[in-house]
Amino acid sequence: MALDHDAGFTYEAETKDLYAMGEIPPMGHVPKQMHAWAIRRERHGEPDQAFQLEVVDTPTLDSNEVLVLVMAAGVNYNGVWAGLGKPISPFDGHGADYHIAGSDASGIVWAVGDKVKRWKVGDEVVVHCNQDDGDDEECNGGDPMFSTSQRIWGYETPDGSFAQFTNVQAQQLMPRPQHLTWEESACYTLTLATAYRMLFGHEPHDLKPGQNVLVWGASGGLGSYAIQLINTAGANAIGVISDEDKRDFVMGLGAKGVINRRDFNCWGQLPTVNTPEYAEWFKEARKFGKAIWDITGKGNNVDMVFEHPGEATFPVSTLVCKKGGMVVICAGTSGFNCTFDVRYMWMHQKRLQGSHFAHLRQASAANNLMVERRLDPCMSEVFPWADLPAAHTKMLRNEHKPGNMSVLVQSPKTGLRTLEDVLDAGR
Repeated sequence: MALDHDAGFTYEAETKDLYAMGEIPPMGHVPKQMHAWAIRRERHGEPDQAFQLEVVDTPTLDSNEVLVLVMAAGVNYNGVWAGLGKPISPFDGHGADYHIAGSDASGIVWAVGDKVKRWKVGDEVVVHCNQDDGDDEECNGGDPMFSTSQRIWGYETPDGSFAQFTNVQAQQLMPRPQHLTWEESACYTLTLATAYRMLFGHEPHDLKPGQNVLVWGASGGLGSYAIQLINTAGANAIGVISDEDKRDFVMGLGAKGVINRRDFNCWGQLPTVNTPEYAEWFKEARKFGKAIWDITGKGNNVDMVFEHPGEATFPVSTLVCKKGGMVVICAGTSGFNCTFDVRYMWMHQKRLQGSHFAHLRQASAANNLMVERRLDPCMSEVFPWADLPAAHTKMLRNEHKPGNMSVLVQSPKTGLRTLEDVLDAGR
């Protein structure tokens, strides 16, 4: 049948119960089933084992939910964790029979619940990954990230973006930057909004012009946005890399300086205080601090440390942060057993702050910067649908390029920006 689209064109599409990948149904038609990369508890392991293609039922909507036709999806480390079942299995949270990972997406609103008012079929959107029930004090006047119902879509829920369709809460949707391709639109929301809350969401230690911030993993997804946000705010980013090939990339994002952590030997858990091993660690950590001073000026420790490796870097982070400064951490990609010399925490009155994604207002503020073309999505690699497990394997082994990765879902090739582009490419 032929259906009109808001963009002013019509297209022919057959009504079916299941569509091939890249095949677009009639606008608003919801098939009974869909293709998805599914994880099941019994095959937890590395991505090529955990992720398997399956045909599953298309999600049904609650009254405040939206069904999105997924054009492209972002690749994030929580997909690796979901596949491994570590540090916990997602099935221990949601209890579903299978898990569809993916916490970033760009796509088109395909159906809406009967209470959804702000979005309509045909709207082009990106999806932020925070969900909540919306009916407690934190969701109504507080911070939704503190709600007991808060959960991450595609990690703590079983219905993420690695499928032809995904169902999300209406409050998860934001306008898609029209100047970006589907794959560029899909790669940034999780890491950008996480970085935004880390830097601006924890008063009174919200980032201010002129401050200095140490950014671990400066060439990665989180780090690349942290550098850009710090620069946009008029502050100074000191990026940490592990490969000299990444130095120019990080400087090009606006960093004031770059430090290669491989030039130092002070990583891992803290040796026991007041032992010879501690003395050696402290000597190396001071050398690292001197490298920071070479960028910020002698005696100028960083106001904030942007932490996410965790176990390998945490002892140094808590040392080099200035008196009264903040170490803000959102992950533990190198391990979860963080150690530090607590004397430098209490005597210098430093703040240790956990941070977890962002609420809608923060995600929307970050997204507006992308819509206004003030940030670069820093998309490094795009994978076809069939290579989704391979993309996660590269991330697991830290073999991915600097920036952010996407995988094509319903968009048949890279470089497409509209539904009409997708339809033309599929003819």
